[in-house]
Amino acid sequence: MPGFHPSAHALNRPDHPAFVLADAGEELTYRQLDQGSNRIAHLFRSRGLRPGDRVAVMVSNSIEFPQLYWGATRAGLIVTLLSTHLKAPEASYIIRDSGAVALVVSTALGETPEALLKERGEAIPAVRDIFCVGEALAGAEPLTEAAIGFPAEPIADQISGFHMIYSSGTTGRPKGVVMPYTPGPIDEFQMGEGLPAMYQQFDPLVTLNAGPLYHGAPLSGMVMTQRLGGTFVTQRKFDAEGILRAIERWRVNNAQFVPTMFVRLLALPEEVRRRYDVSSLRFAVHAAAPCPIEVKRQMIDWWGPILFEYYGSTEGVGATAISSQEWLQKPGSVGKTSMGAIHICDEDGRELPVGESGLIYFEALPGRTVAYLNDPEKTRSATHPDHPDWFCIGDIGRLDEDGYLFLTDRKDFMIISGGVNIYPQAIEDCLIVHDSVLDVAVIGVPHPEFGEEVRAVVQPATGVAAGSELEAELRQWCRTRISAVTQPRSYVFVEELPRLPSGKLAKHELRKQFGAISE
Repeated sequence: MPGFHPSAHALNRPDHPAFVLADAGEELTYRQLDQGSNRIAHLFRSRGLRPGDRVAVMVSNSIEFPQLYWGATRAGLIVTLLSTHLKAPEASYIIRDSGAVALVVSTALGETPEALLKERGEAIPAVRDIFCVGEALAGAEPLTEAAIGFPAEPIADQISGFHMIYSSGTTGRPKGVVMPYTPGPIDEFQMGEGLPAMYQQFDPLVTLNAGPLYHGAPLSGMVMTQRLGGTFVTQRKFDAEGILRAIERWRVNNAQFVPTMFVRLLALPEEVRRRYDVSSLRFAVHAAAPCPIEVKRQMIDWWGPILFEYYGSTEGVGATAISSQEWLQKPGSVGKTSMGAIHICDEDGRELPVGESGLIYFEALPGRTVAYLNDPEKTRSATHPDHPDWFCIGDIGRLDEDGYLFLTDRKDFMIISGGVNIYPQAIEDCLIVHDSVLDVAVIGVPHPEFGEEVRAVVQPATGVAAGSELEAELRQWCRTRISAVTQPRSYVFVEELPRLPSGKLAKHELRKQFGAISE
């Protein structure tokens, strides 16, 4: 797909908005994006960064983010993206593990940037240059000020770079996912950037994704939209009513969500939902986490059959897809394969019959593989024991007789109680549709006789009091909807669950906080 790059649109439609930060009321035109990214590319070259070098980026959604991303990639650099929620030890681990030689941080992220600078010599010794976005930070150079004196024209040796995303760490220490890419002209599309067909059908193209841009799907939405000359709309932080306002204001025609966003949107009062015109929206994609059946059904009732779901992973070796029409015939499915044949296998790699749950393996396309930076054992464990081109990222599911995939849960989340395998997702799906529940997670906690028992960690809806009355209500709710063996044996009520901005639950954190033996 040659000829597609923000710089081309800066020539053809320089004043067209390339990036909108809706809740801040800020816009970036293609001229501004091109000039800003050129200056940043010159800045990195002046500091000795060469193609293939890695720059760590811990920056929240902001006007600076797209300029930084395109500036680094048109200089051939690998942008290592860090979650803005990391603590200093977690961030320093990724920075060291990735081999980054430069770092850019948002100063609005609290203690982590300050701690990284304070412990720079020991925590991130290989980092030569540190830049900051936002307020001044002692020991870091303001990125905009450092770049402003450089030319707004391209560097002489432009060559495409790429990005590296670390796994979300929902089950342990994150790992860098090494995606294949081919350095070359900056206007050449890289397969790992996304699916152009998802965006080319819209004219004018206006994309919304309020997720954090360090995460794969929001980043892909931004990159593909700006390669095609559209307008990418986002927020600093997800706000349900703000999403509806942005759809109406910018006439958004395609958007991407995670299921927790749907829950928040449905929690808005009916009069608020009806206040905004969302008729421009023709395509609402969701992914990243399983969507409870009743939640998705309510969204289709509200927005119509425009929901489109896909299932995949940061590793990018396989995917499925399903339309609203298909889903209404196969409720709960994540669709048929759209990339790579699916194989359901047991723990030893033997394929299982139709309808049986097991580990999901995708047969990778030529040139695709799973590779984790500095972790050959994790790479090996993701590979099928007998088929070197089959890969599994730890999800469990089943195929029906028509080839539709249904997710069961992640292998690491499974609870074993009295020898019975219990999957938290089904219990979470049961509880999340209760009117008094805003968010919920289910974990296993130690039990002296059965090994583990089921515990529900519940975030009550606004205005709902936590306590024995709510617990009794939820117990009765589960009693009539799920089997006795899967019903939670204990409940914990919290103000907010440790959910990642990607929509996934940080279950390792949940286990640390709430995994003690029941009293």
